[in-house]
Amino acid sequence: MYFITGTDTDSGKTLVSSALLHAAEGTKIGVKPIASGCEQTENGLRNSDALALIAESNIKLDYQQINPVAFKPAIAPHIAAKQQGLALTALGVVDSLPLTELKNTDFGLIEGAGGWRLPLGNGEYLSDSVKLLATQHQVGIVLVVGMKLGCLNHALLTQEAILADGLTIVGWVANQVDPDMAYQDENLATLKQIMTSEFMGYVPHLSNPTAKQAAQSIRFTRAC
Repeated sequence: MYFITGTDTDSGKTLVSSALLHAAEGTKIGVKPIASGCEQTENGLRNSDALALIAESNIKLDYQQINPVAFKPAIAPHIAAKQQGLALTALGVVDSLPLTELKNTDFGLIEGAGGWRLPLGNGEYLSDSVKLLATQHQVGIVLVVGMKLGCLNHALLTQEAILADGLTIVGWVANQVDPDMAYQDENLATLKQIMTSEFMGYVPHLSNPTAKQAAQSIRFTRAC
């Protein structure tokens, strides 16, 4: 089972998650437990990230099992939850996951929201959910580094936080979010020096990215 996190919002978690699912063999499923910025449809709230994971999964579940916590406003989830009189908790996030399906599939993937320390409210973070999950199941972390100005600091701090939480980073992916980033090659070289886990690949900036395109740039040695 893998948890996909990023250095920031819009770092490319969904693109990399979709690419990993696309490349995986056998039964596979991707879930996104928390999502903001959902669209109201005749079938209820739908999130584009969750739909992208569904498109690359071959284990079919009800939408609510893939994305159990959905908010329409494109704001921090704990703020959206408070506006609706709801409380997000680390245990609640874990309990909302389709764990039976994730455990019994050949490739199970959970995509996070925001960055590693996404607040849930009341002093809890989404990372606390991952720590709870890891007490019962083997969970490997894949870190997506959004390549833009400031990514070196964001990547190093995220790496330090994940390792301090006692979790294993099985690899990291560089995803070019800023096509005009200055000294991209030099920044990527620095990341390769300061990151301690496996470099899984560099995804160039794509005008209309697809999971298939991104998968061609990622090499993944499954560890969990």
